[in-house]
Amino acid sequence: MRTPLRHSPWLSDASRGDVFLKIETLQPTFSYKIRGAFNAVLTLVEQRGADVPPLVTASAGNHGRALAYAARAAGLPLTVYVPVDAPRSKVDAIRQAGADVRACRDYDEAELLAKRHAADGSALFVSPYSHPDVIAGAGTIGLEILEEQPGIDTIVVPVGGGGLVSGIAIAVSALAPGSTVFGVEVEASSPFTQSLAAGRIVTIEVRPTLADGLSGNLDPDTVTFDIVRRLVARIALVSERQLGNTIGGLVREERLITEGAGAVAAAAILSGSVDTRSPHQDRDGGNRDEGGPSFPVAAVVVEWNELGARGGLSCVNIERRGDVSQLRRERRRGFRALVDLFCRGASHQLPQIL
Repeated sequence: MRTPLRHSPWLSDASRGDVFLKIETLQPTFSYKIRGAFNAVLTLVEQRGADVPPLVTASAGNHGRALAYAARAAGLPLTVYVPVDAPRSKVDAIRQAGADVRACRDYDEAELLAKRHAADGSALFVSPYSHPDVIAGAGTIGLEILEEQPGIDTIVVPVGGGGLVSGIAIAVSALAPGSTVFGVEVEASSPFTQSLAAGRIVTIEVRPTLADGLSGNLDPDTVTFDIVRRLVARIALVSERQLGNTIGGLVREERLITEGAGAVAAAAILSGSVDTRSPHQDRDGGNRDEGGPSFPVAAVVVEWNELGARGGLSCVNIERRGDVSQLRRERRRGFRALVDLFCRGASHQLPQIL
């Protein structure tokens, strides 16, 4: 579902910038994850027809919920491995959609067991972030932002496994190479910050965080690490205090009820971790025009706090080939081809695809 890009006087005034919020909390499953999940399932149905195998995934909650929604629409069996402390409302929604839920010690174990489940060929693993169709689906957020604000200077994106920021960065690199994409992690779980500093994926200590949807280590085989290293200008960090203040501010000033993962981009802007006042920030975040005018900045608000959710998990029919316009199909396939090239590391002809 296309979501609003809404101007935020609160964040604009606080940051002396011109800030817009991309409000993904309005998605059917209250998270941007539905974009990648539906794209992955739709692509499987188009490619394999009735021969799509059962699906398996790991999730802290939102991806599992979104994939359960999509799998039920397509009539596909799904198993979801979740951390034992995943929010009960999300686990209940996954079960209500017909998926088999299996609890694990933490997210890292959930991902390990989900991949092991798929290893014998009885199911297909759909990663929450390291999957071309999931990345391409998430990247449609970037396409929508650029359509509504072609002159956008900076897009600030929450970062967990890197699927969302990778998809948006690929879209921006092809369509608006003069724009900058920043990622934001929480200090309590910063695998990209530490891995980029080391020059390779490293295992980190994950501490408790309000942004549980972003926490956990990276899959050692993830395609997102190289994409982020090449296309994302910088990864900013926010503290738990900054995140908590921002969650409260979004409720008070924007009437948006978000979970921690959904508020980290706004927290980075509010705290000054990402400067919104000038274009052409360098890869270390330096501002080259301190006295310049403000330029449009988009912060992606990705997930809804379950306290604000209304009703159960409804389901819509998955779009079949004959129901989708030729233009929309070709655009989706073109962007998927673009993501494929980045996932394979062959990006020298990218702008021609879109």
